[in-house]
Amino acid sequence: MTSMVDVILPCLNEAAALPQVLAGLPAGYRAIVADNGSTDGSAGVARSLGAHVIDVPERGFGAAVHAGLRAATAELVCIVDADGSFDLGELPSVADPVAAGQADLVLGRRVPRPGSWPWHARQANRLLAWRLRRHIGVPLHDLGPMRAARRTALLGLGLRDRRFGYPLEMVIAAARDGWRIHEVPVAYAPRAEGTRSKVTGTVAGTARAVRDMAKVLAR
Repeated sequence: MTSMVDVILPCLNEAAALPQVLAGLPAGYRAIVADNGSTDGSAGVARSLGAHVIDVPERGFGAAVHAGLRAATAELVCIVDADGSFDLGELPSVADPVAAGQADLVLGRRVPRPGSWPWHARQANRLLAWRLRRHIGVPLHDLGPMRAARRTALLGLGLRDRRFGYPLEMVIAAARDGWRIHEVPVAYAPRAEGTRSKVTGTVAGTARAVRDMAKVLAR
C-alpha cells in the first residue's frame, strides 16, 4: 500500500458522529473533513481530533467532495460519509486494490445491519445500480459511499455535478473512460445517535438525491 492515503469526509452537522468516525482511522490514512456549512461545531470537533478541515461555502455533497479532492495531497484517496455508518478501519479493503494496481475505482458494497438502511433508500439504490448494469455495463450492485481511487485520475474525469448526482456521475464517467471498477463488501451500520441523514433520513431526502441522479443519467 502507498505511504499515505487521504480520506475525504464530506460533512454537514456531524459533530456527534465525528469522534467515533475519526477514532477508526487506520495508520497511514489522513482525514480531510470538508465542512459544508455546519452549524453544530463539526469543524471545531474535527480539528480538535487532528483532522485537516477545509471550509466549503458552496453547498452540496459533490461540492464538498470535490473541494476535498483539490485539498488532498496524497495520490491515493478515499471518500466516505462522516455520519458513523461506516467503520474507517475497513478503508484498506477498499483502497488496497487500487494501490496494488488491480482496480481504478473501488466501491464498498454495503452489508446492512438492522436499522441502517431505510427501505425507500435501498430501493432507489437498487434501481440505479440495475440501470448501471443494464445500460452502461458497470458491474455494481450498490452506489457505495465508501470509495477509493487515484486523486489525479478523479480530477481528470471533469465531474460537473455538485449535488447528490456527483457519486453517480463519477461511476458513469469512470466507466466511459474504461476504468476497472470493482466492489468489495463493507459493513453498514445505523448512523451515529444525534445525527440525521440528508438522503436516507426521509423519503423527501431520498427523492432529492434521485432527482439529482436522474439529471446525471439524462446527460
